[in-house]
Amino acid sequence: MELIQEYFLLFMLYSFLGWCMETTLISIQNKRFINRGFLLGPYCPIYGFGALFIILLLGRWAYHPVVLFVVAIVGCGILEYATSWVMEKVFKARWWDYSNRKFNLNGRICLANLLAFGILGLVVYYVLNPFFTNLIHKLQPNQMLWISAIIACIYIIDSVISFVVIFGFRKVTKQVNIKEKSDNTEQITQMVKALFSQKSFLHRRFLNAYPRIQAIQIKIKEIKTKIGDVTNDAKDAVTEKTEAIKTKIGEVTNDAKDALNEKIEKNTRKAKIKLYLGKKHIKAKFKGKKLW
Repeated sequence: MELIQEYFLLFMLYSFLGWCMETTLISIQNKRFINRGFLLGPYCPIYGFGALFIILLLGRWAYHPVVLFVVAIVGCGILEYATSWVMEKVFKARWWDYSNRKFNLNGRICLANLLAFGILGLVVYYVLNPFFTNLIHKLQPNQMLWISAIIACIYIIDSVISFVVIFGFRKVTKQVNIKEKSDNTEQITQMVKALFSQKSFLHRRFLNAYPRIQAIQIKIKEIKTKIGDVTNDAKDAVTEKTEAIKTKIGEVTNDAKDALNEKIEKNTRKAKIKLYLGKKHIKAKFKGKKLW
């Protein structure tokens, strides 16, 4: 349990440092303070997860800084790419875009950031982690428990509120995509931001944290086309099945008609024969002859 608490506190510390770094860089670029991060509090979870990845999985290369540097680049690059892809699919928003930078991959990661991750990996493993670990170990078990519990409660409440706000962005994006016929992503983004900014302070803070966020154009036409294709396939299947049933009914009906006609003809022949024999009998009777 103490080990879990230790890793949780390390996660929060590195998330806080990541928030400080992100907020400082973005505030300098925009020349105003920006509370970076999709959570309300001063922490960016992606940095916490990245640091734990380095601490827990890269220890085997502790005596090979070059290998650790390369593996940190690869691991953190995969983490950033996967995070961007998942958040885009879930929240229908593009949180960051490196398309204007050289050596980028689908705008989700770029070489400059990957090199920075490699350097940060070395700093985390050789400098920051020993310091933070030693600091945490100085806490008494009860102190560690209470600190972890309080921070965890704040973090969970923050996450719930923030996710509600973010899903609100997704909802507005869907509404705009349904009403707007334009295929212009920038135009859709501006409309979503305009509608979103009319909501509460939390919604405006979210836009302030990610001023370059892009609303992902939901392929409504493609969805409708797909639904139409499925509907048409279903109609074709029903029509085909109906035709098959009709054909089968027709065949059964024809067989029944043929059987009935055959029976009628047979009965007719029998009736004719009886009638014929009846006539013969009558004639023979009148002539005083016996037929049998």
